[in-house]
Amino acid sequence: MRGELDIVSGDQIRAQLYDALATSTSGIELDLSGLGFCDCAGLSVLLELRRRALTQGKTVAIRAADPAFDRLLHLIGAHELFPRPRSRCPQAHAHRAPSSPKLVSLS
Repeated sequence: MRGELDIVSGDQIRAQLYDALATSTSGIELDLSGLGFCDCAGLSVLLELRRRALTQGKTVAIRAADPAFDRLLHLIGAHELFPRPRSRCPQAHAHRAPSSPKLVSLS
């Protein structure tokens, strides 16, 4: 994701996130490193996505995040709700199981 995640963009991206989750086998990883702003409405979209994933036995992980978004998660105590992938080394990718989370990159 790039730019802002707020009430307007959150409503626009929600369906794409839900579709990505539906087509994944075990969950999705979000790259939020290009996210420059996130308000409570945007955060709500991500929390709803996580709740939906849990009902499907899937996960939502944050692969990378803007420092301001990381700080927001820590301030509200939600950083543990969105785990970071364990390993990002090339060897781990070569041996990754077929059920690994789907990487989602939305603009």
